[in-house]
Amino acid sequence: MVSLGASLRIQPPEIRACAKSWAAHYSCACAKSTLCTLPYSSKIQTVSSTPTTAALATPGSAPAEQTKFRILGAISFSHFLNDMIQSLMLAIYPLFKTDFHLNFAQIGLITLTYQFTASLLQPVVGAYTDKHPKPYSLAVGMGFTLTGLLVLSIAPSFPVLLMAAAMVGTGSSIFHPESSRVARMASGGRHGLAQSIFQVGGNAGTATGPLLAAWIVLPHGQKSIAWFSLAALLAIIVLTGVGRWYGHQHRLPKKAAANKESPVPPHLVRRTLAVLLALIFSKFFYLASINSYLIFYLMHKFHVSTEVGQYHLFVFLAAVAAGTLLGGPIGDRIGRKAVIWVSILGVAPFTLLLPYASLEMSAVLSAIIGFMLASAFPSMVVYAQELIPGKVGTVAGLFFGLAFGLGGIGAAVLGQLADMWGIDAVYTLCSFLPLIGLLAVFLPNLHTPAAKPVAA
Repeated sequence: MVSLGASLRIQPPEIRACAKSWAAHYSCACAKSTLCTLPYSSKIQTVSSTPTTAALATPGSAPAEQTKFRILGAISFSHFLNDMIQSLMLAIYPLFKTDFHLNFAQIGLITLTYQFTASLLQPVVGAYTDKHPKPYSLAVGMGFTLTGLLVLSIAPSFPVLLMAAAMVGTGSSIFHPESSRVARMASGGRHGLAQSIFQVGGNAGTATGPLLAAWIVLPHGQKSIAWFSLAALLAIIVLTGVGRWYGHQHRLPKKAAANKESPVPPHLVRRTLAVLLALIFSKFFYLASINSYLIFYLMHKFHVSTEVGQYHLFVFLAAVAAGTLLGGPIGDRIGRKAVIWVSILGVAPFTLLLPYASLEMSAVLSAIIGFMLASAFPSMVVYAQELIPGKVGTVAGLFFGLAFGLGGIGAAVLGQLADMWGIDAVYTLCSFLPLIGLLAVFLPNLHTPAAKPVAA
């Protein structure tokens, strides 16, 4: 072997510097290169013989983090199962109303109980886990959902139904903030893409739940709800694996601490959050008008059958899923503020046209509206997480909680207005809601590099 002294004399300056560092400290400044995985003696041999690109790499440079698509797929699949179970519970209200002789006020109380636990607890859970990460809380939350389903299947009275609804809501309140954090951790810096993959699972689950209710629960009765506990059990198994990965990330050597200061002054943070909340209000109130009343609107205006109305609703929900999936990556590429602008305000011409469109044009317009509105939410969540660094769970809990709460409140309020003024008047009124998107002019530009991963 060539001696160390001779090798230092014949090598370029960069290699000599590395070799001296190894000789003195048994380590190299380019510790991220593949050379540094070799034993000390091997490093000397490698440097003294064949200069490599890795050896000449900039000291301290590291390869970019990779997006963990397996983890994102697992969390999206779990989101599908979670939201399928939730929408299933809402879809079997007619069964409960008949079997337990409930009035509409009692049905509303079930919804209130579920929405209260599913929405108001989410920010609390997110704030707690920001300070005290709980890798296996995802599986625990799904355990609440599983228990709630089993109780629903055997509930003998109305108070027990309320208890079961609260358990399903609690499971959801634990699942959403933590799973959003996992999506960010697995994003590899592509935060919008990660949020889209995560959220599209929930959209698909929400659309699937009512179909399963019609095919399984309504024909076979209350006890058949227990079969869906198998879906919750499958989600627990998947989320246990995700929790294991999550815990492993916390045991890895800590990276350089991410900047936890907002890129804008505190007073601007408060104003920006207020604008985002107003945009969420307009988005989810309008979505509530479509989700809850599109079928009734089409039946009233065009005298179509329920089946035709369901097809139109399916077109809308499919467009929502596509918008959710594509909105995040588009935000990664062109900027989140631009996506928020286009999706909230840009949809206004189509919503204003919808009350005056023909049946065929209604299907086209509702698809455009669903796609554009849904594309905003992944960008909103990531934008807010960049606005308040280090509060991933709190932000996710706040935004998902508001999505749940405003959707429920919107459905109730719009139902009351439809009773008083008619369904046509409600659609005309709601068509102006996207104009609230003009407030997006007050959103500041956040100069956060998209390619640089931020630790969750």
